[in-house]
Amino acid sequence: MAVQAQNGSTNHPAVRKRRVRIRYVVLAVLFVSTAINYLDRTNLSVAAPHIQHDLGLSATELGVILSAFSWGYAFLQIPGGWLLDRIGPRLAFGWALVLWSLATVATALARGFGSLFALRASLGVLEAPAFPANGRLAASWFPSSERGRATAIYTAGEYVGLALAVPVLSMLVVAFGWQSVFVVTGVAGLVWAVVWFRQIRNTPQEDPRVDEAELAHIEERHLGRANVVPSSAKLNWGDLRYLLSKKRLWGIYLGQFAINSAMFFFLTWFPSYLTQSRGLELMEAGFYASIPYLAALAGVLLGGWWSDSMLRRGVSVNVARKTPIITGLFLATVIVAANYVDDVGLIVAIMSVAFFAQGMAAISWLLPPEIAPSRMVGLTGGVFNFVGNLGGASTPIVIGVIVDATGSFAGGLVFMSCVALMGALSYVFLVDKVERLES
Repeated sequence: MAVQAQNGSTNHPAVRKRRVRIRYVVLAVLFVSTAINYLDRTNLSVAAPHIQHDLGLSATELGVILSAFSWGYAFLQIPGGWLLDRIGPRLAFGWALVLWSLATVATALARGFGSLFALRASLGVLEAPAFPANGRLAASWFPSSERGRATAIYTAGEYVGLALAVPVLSMLVVAFGWQSVFVVTGVAGLVWAVVWFRQIRNTPQEDPRVDEAELAHIEERHLGRANVVPSSAKLNWGDLRYLLSKKRLWGIYLGQFAINSAMFFFLTWFPSYLTQSRGLELMEAGFYASIPYLAALAGVLLGGWWSDSMLRRGVSVNVARKTPIITGLFLATVIVAANYVDDVGLIVAIMSVAFFAQGMAAISWLLPPEIAPSRMVGLTGGVFNFVGNLGGASTPIVIGVIVDATGSFAGGLVFMSCVALMGALSYVFLVDKVERLES
């Protein structure tokens, strides 16, 4: 007994039961990190009406600036995926968080179109490893039967952060000027980077806090989908050609294009749509804009729960993973109905349904780790996010051009509905099965 006491009581069964499951600590860190990630993406849209006035920008110029993030983000996805495979998600995401937070703070110093575009593009470049790293960590830390909910929860961070922060950021703009939102959100990221490095390890096997019971639970329930670990391999262009030659992968690439297009409409033009097209004051727009974000939160949580629930009931992986995504993309086409109503409450309700649907489809990040060859998970996530973010890059420009050409957002909503339909059809006709490809 004395020996047991001297060695500590951590081996006692009752103490083991009280230990925190470390995978949930990792998930909580991913949740907050994703919220900060999306605050830094959307802070510009909150400040956009004031920036447009102060800097004398046209709608097309503003659309180009709103798209700058996505151009930088998209074109660094493939190198970012390779970097992720080489050094692992802990370092890739952690240092990216530090650097993009500094770029966010620097945005407060922008004085014209050129400097603002350059700073937003650099933000996109520096955020490139973020979501591929999230997907890798979820695949490593959670068994298949829990991965849908885990992906939904960390993805929900983007919507929770936006719903809570957009009204606050709107108040900051009104009270202290548009520069304040970039300082506040950038400093928040720098502080959070300390937490990231303290709490995150690439795999549960690397984390000394993980006990044998939790490690066994994760490893035994991976359903044949082994954890992936960092690789020192050089970027192989043959691998890239392989990933661009598979119909199944093009289905998820095009679906992600549509999902990101819907996301970036809400991240970029939605507050301006409410103020310019529907005549709301900025404070009112900040309040109303938070409602669709909450709806998207409900959508992504439902999508993850629904997918895992089907899997537990014995439904095939193919049906369980694809059904919420396809349903969400079809439902997102309802956004065009906002062109036919004038009541602000109805408009917000329609937008909330559309963003709820986008949220349900956003569990699509489950699929790259499920489909990618095991040695190319990071690179596949990079290609997936590259094509997806071409949607995020092009959508703000297309809508800005439409607004300048027509004086209305109506054509932009038609465009958004058509893109969502394209994404749904890509999953129906191109993604034949959710099954790992082996090169």
